Amino acid sequence: MTASPSAERPSLRSQRLNQITSEPHTRLDALVKAHAPFETQPNFARFVVAQYLFQSELVALYNDAALIKIVPDLAERCRADAARLDLADLDTDVPAAVPGAVQNPSQAEALGWLFVSEGSKLGAAFLIKRAVALGLSETFGARHLGEPAGGRADGWKRFTRTLDGLEFSAEEEADVEKGALNAFMRFTVLLEQAYATAPELA
Repeated sequence: MTASPSAERPSLRSQRLNQITSEPHTRLDALVKAHAPFETQPNFARFVVAQYLFQSELVALYNDAALIKIVPDLAERCRADAARLDLADLDTDVPAAVPGAVQNPSQAEALGWLFVSEGSKLGAAFLIKRAVALGLSETFGARHLGEPAGGRADGWKRFTRTLDGLEFSAEEEADVEKGALNAFMRFTVLLEQAYATAPELA
């Protein structure tokens, strides 16, 4: 006997997205740990490569006029520039784009991608502490993990409150879930790519 698909389905969209992405999120966390990004600066640099690739693919979404009408401070939330500066700090070349980036998603799907990107800022609060042990900081090498203007928790609450308040059709509901799941899958691909192309250490 199987449970009904709607059993224990959270009422808030943000909670539902957290629920459906729990498994890929856990897998991604394990993969990040397996690459040991906080053991050495070169290891961390590969992690920043993945972060830059992911954030650079979302620049168009963060600057989309229609999405900015929904989330007014969206453009300022983008971390692609910060990650690019981190790469320079770490003497690491800006990587070439990896085929397969999200292209012209529906508005709801785009919000799913942004949900994952914005949510990762909460986890960055723990990561920045580990980066400090490598001699890095919010102003050198780990800028993209820095505290957003207004604070992590407040920024996340404002984003999820907006997302939860939108009226979606059944199709849009499916799209936002698809976007969130695809975002986790994409970052996983980019992380593997970043470490696969790591230069051989002497």
